[in-house]
Amino acid sequence: MTSLHWFCTLESSSLSDTCVSVNSPSSVIKYSPAQSSMSSYQESKSYPPGSYQSPNVKYGSPLSGSCITEDMTDFRCKLRELENVMLGPDSDPFDTCNNNIENSINTLPELESWRLIMEAIPTRDLKQLLIACAKAVSDDDLLTAQWLMSECRQMVSVSGEPIQRLGAYILEGLVARLSASGSSIYKSLRCKDPASFELLSYMHILYEVCPYFKFGYMSANGAIAEAMKNEKRVHIIDFGIGQGSQWVTLIQAFALRPGGPPHIRITGIDDLASAYARGGGLDIVGQRLAKLARSFKVPFKFHAAAMCGSEVQLENLGIQSGEALAVNFAFILHHMPDESVSTENHRDQILRLVQSLKPNVVTLVEQESNTNTAPFFPRFLETLDYYEAMFESIDVMLPREHKERINVEQHCLARDVVNIIACEGAERVERHELLGKWKSRFRMAGFKPCPLSSLVNNTIKSLLQNYSDRYKLEERDGALYLGWMNRHLVASSAWK
Repeated sequence: MTSLHWFCTLESSSLSDTCVSVNSPSSVIKYSPAQSSMSSYQESKSYPPGSYQSPNVKYGSPLSGSCITEDMTDFRCKLRELENVMLGPDSDPFDTCNNNIENSINTLPELESWRLIMEAIPTRDLKQLLIACAKAVSDDDLLTAQWLMSECRQMVSVSGEPIQRLGAYILEGLVARLSASGSSIYKSLRCKDPASFELLSYMHILYEVCPYFKFGYMSANGAIAEAMKNEKRVHIIDFGIGQGSQWVTLIQAFALRPGGPPHIRITGIDDLASAYARGGGLDIVGQRLAKLARSFKVPFKFHAAAMCGSEVQLENLGIQSGEALAVNFAFILHHMPDESVSTENHRDQILRLVQSLKPNVVTLVEQESNTNTAPFFPRFLETLDYYEAMFESIDVMLPREHKERINVEQHCLARDVVNIIACEGAERVERHELLGKWKSRFRMAGFKPCPLSSLVNNTIKSLLQNYSDRYKLEERDGALYLGWMNRHLVASSAWK
């Protein structure tokens, strides 16, 4: 899922100077990562910077124009030439290439990617080709990786089927990783950010067509409302407040509470990236929420903490005696580096800080994905599986011809995909963990689970009736999971 804080149009700068050069046979297609930018998926068409790109435009050649051969004999000979380059010129004569290639694939571990290639190319299976390409990148098999990138380019399209659209962004990430181990290329991606109001529009579209954010906010708000039902003064600390949208429905709910609403104070924490998306600082969020609270006659104050969540110290939180405390981590904690990135381990450090405040409730909403410490290839497979489900769910709710769908996917999802695939170390900021791992972290910090109420579950079930029946809600061990078909995508839990 999107990080909710990064927005970017993928448009790589020229990589000609950083691409690894490989001598290849004349029949093997040479690939220049300089052609890998999103503009390279267009059919020899150019658009001025910032111009609108119609969803009807195919960013890759039609499948019928692919350079993937339909002749298996020719294909096997291509592989034979690759084998000659990789294994040396003393291999068996050309007329026995079929048996030798298959034997090599069966006996040499470093040629496992060839098995994937032979299974994928005859059937034009883009997903398997992307997997084979990632395997070649993982094995430092540069010749095969560059060839497969050329093949994949003919099949991806930001206006095509879900796997074609996702494939375009995955290919961008693979090119960035192969060319310069990810970090420098990720930095050089030229982000032509739209105006802030457009970013808000894209996020709003995604918010409306997919229930992931509503599910997360609704489940967290339900846990907070339950924990605060008898409190007169409530302080909510939100690590990553964004636009403040989560708190609109909670303020409305508190306004209807029997006996009158509590006094609400919200400390909003957020960084400069979100400030750009808002079109200004946190004061904009405070003013909006204060206006809403006045209209519902709810006593309200807002405290701004403009900083990255991992930088927060006790003095930034404005703790006051006599207030019941709720802390909210919605789609934000995975951005904080842990022990695998920094000796400071900001992820566990912030949990220990929050636990020391003795909050009434802490809410956690995160993508249910394992991309934090996984090695590159397993991480690639996890990312492909996760975002394929995400793109499929968007496809059901947002028609392919919808003029803004490309913008929604590029600005809200694509950069996350590139970051997970292309970057390592501190440069990789999208570091998701499964709820099982989060539970371990919370328990080590001194928290105990706080099961979500059945009322929250029933409310979310009612919400999902407005969406496809392929969304699945599961309650397990006091936590809630929302998924697409058989794939969990978001998990929500509460702690105290």
